[in-house]
Amino acid sequence: MNFKNLFKSLYFWVLFSILAGIFLGLRSPEQALCLKPVADAFISLIRMVIGPIIFCTVVLGISGAGDIKKAGKVGAKALLYFEVVSTFALAIGLLVVNCLKPGKDFNADPKMLDLQSVSEYAVSAGSQNVTGSLLHLIPKTFMDAFSGSGDLIQILFLAILFGCALNALGEKGKPLHLLLEALSQVFFKIIHYLMKLAPLGAGSAIAYTVGKFGVHSLSPLISLMGCFYLACLVFIIGVLGPIAAMAGLNIFKFITFIKTELFTVLGTSSSESVLVPLMEKLEFLGCGRSIVRMVIPAGYSFNLDGTNIYLTMATLFIAQALNIHLSIGQQMSILGVALLTSKGASGVTGAGFITLAATLQVVPEIPVAGLALILGIDRFMSEARALTNVVGNGVATVVISKWENQLNLNPTFNKNHRASAKKAHE
Repeated sequence: MNFKNLFKSLYFWVLFSILAGIFLGLRSPEQALCLKPVADAFISLIRMVIGPIIFCTVVLGISGAGDIKKAGKVGAKALLYFEVVSTFALAIGLLVVNCLKPGKDFNADPKMLDLQSVSEYAVSAGSQNVTGSLLHLIPKTFMDAFSGSGDLIQILFLAILFGCALNALGEKGKPLHLLLEALSQVFFKIIHYLMKLAPLGAGSAIAYTVGKFGVHSLSPLISLMGCFYLACLVFIIGVLGPIAAMAGLNIFKFITFIKTELFTVLGTSSSESVLVPLMEKLEFLGCGRSIVRMVIPAGYSFNLDGTNIYLTMATLFIAQALNIHLSIGQQMSILGVALLTSKGASGVTGAGFITLAATLQVVPEIPVAGLALILGIDRFMSEARALTNVVGNGVATVVISKWENQLNLNPTFNKNHRASAKKAHE
């Protein structure tokens, strides 16, 4: 083992920082709590440029596709894939929570639930009905989508319109295409600079989490966390594994290939923090650039596999904890509702909890106040959500590239995926 190269690698320092953060959180919780602004600052720095990056990459992906029908075909295949795989994720969540019943002996009293502690999430979820979600696609102004009041799905909507229009201009739009290409490279370079701070952000975030919630205080809900992590593992190996294999990709080699990104996500609980590195890794792997630039940004809004598993598991856990029996028909309705509410949840910590609140609001049998039962451990489950989302979007890009005959796996990946991962970072 070359220790000199090991100490230079980003994933080593991210992993080291996570372990150091856990140690600090356990030994000195008060000091660990002081690191929250550092973790928040790192996420804010990443979010600062995510909007422009998604806009540029989607526009370039559509305008660079040549034939607009081809771009539409790729988009349709991506959405079909997202819906099918999302259904599998939701079903696995239902299956695991029904088999293991983590909330069976909780016996919570609905009258003792603290509605005030989750009122903010309930209010945020209030607009997530079908009509509200459709209207939310449209930002108030073009620039509003990029401001603090906008979100990824609005940026995606604008990028699709802009890309189609730029594609239709043909040669007249070439100068603007080149300008956006150069601009995207600038934003990518900014991300490269910011990713050098990933160890600091990941270590601070995990230190705060452990310092605030501790380990012993989580004992009543450890079973839910264990079931959720198990469900994510079953989904990655049992669903994404065979899907990746059909595209000629070994899921375990792929996970090793993107280990640096996964360690960063583990620390920050945000899949947005690795958007650019993930796209670059997939291009190096052999996926078509136009496919990567369309599927990955779209997947961040429409292909949140980890969030889907979380939605069904958390909903049924609350029902079990409150001794509320749900029939198979009611559980199927929850699955259908979750297919809608999960769309548009960004990769930022807390979005999954808001989406869960939106799901509960259309399931009258379960009180929204039941969110208080899992509020304390949501932060711990967000890591698994984000990790599963990243792996799921990576596999989706490989599969769709295969469908479009734009997958040419880098020979170095199958020979030595560890070395190829290092080269991709360079």
